[in-house]
This record gives sequence, structure tokens and C-alpha cells, in this order.
Amino acid sequence: MASPVTAGLGRRLGALIYDGVLVLALWLVITTLHLAFFQWILGQPAQAVGASALAIWSLRGVLVAATTFFFCFFWHRAGMTLGMQAWRLQVQTSNGQIPSLKQCLIRCAIGWLSLAALGLGYWWVIIDPQRRSWPDMVSNTRTVLLPKR
Repeated sequence: MASPVTAGLGRRLGALIYDGVLVLALWLVITTLHLAFFQWILGQPAQAVGASALAIWSLRGVLVAATTFFFCFFWHRAGMTLGMQAWRLQVQTSNGQIPSLKQCLIRCAIGWLSLAALGLGYWWVIIDPQRRSWPDMVSNTRTVLLPKR
């Protein structure tokens, strides 16, 4: 059996956009629940909800945690998110296995850093001879293109 082809930037961006829509829906639900908690459970008036540093930073923390959970859950379960499945991509270890939870968490952490660096960690796929992103390199995984069925 031939070695899988490492995915290029175009497919990765396509999967990221698809997953971005799913994550946006998740964020909307979480934000609604977060605001409801501050208004109904903590009793803040509607105009004060979201105005305090606690409300702002707790929401940001919950959104980052939920997004990290989303990606780690799917990568550790099947090596792919729903967007990656649509684009026939899979995250694998160097020996073709599904990544461990530790590798998934490392991928996410470096993914956040890659985004903070204006996406440079993902654009790195264009420069790297093995077409690896920063999350691929640091977590010792690779994103491969699956063959058509």
C-alpha cells in the first residue's frame, strides 16, 4: 500500500472553513447560555451582562476550551473533524495511527499559537518540503489526503 499523500494548504483551508461554521454555531449556543447564566442565575440586569471583566474573560475562556474540546474530540475519535471528513483529510501519527489525546492537545495549543501569528503556522505548509504545519511538526502528526472510495 502506498504512503498517504500529505494534504496541501487548499484542502486544509477548505476543511477549516467548514469546521469554522460548526464552531461558530457552537459559540452561539455557548454565548447564549453564558449570557443567560449571568442574567438569570447571577441576577445581573440585561444592560450589565457582558460589561464586567469576569463576564468577558470567562466567556473567552469557555469559547477557547469548547473549541479545543471540539477539535480534540474528533481528532482523537477518528483522526478527522466533520470538515476534514468532507475534504477527505485525516490527522495521523507518523505510523498511520489516530493521534493520542496528548498529541491532540498539543496540536490545538500550537494551532492557537499559529492563528495568533496571523496564520503563519498554517501557511508554513507552503514552505515546508513535507507540507507540514506547525501543529503537525510539534505534535509529531501529519494531515493526509485519504483516497477516494
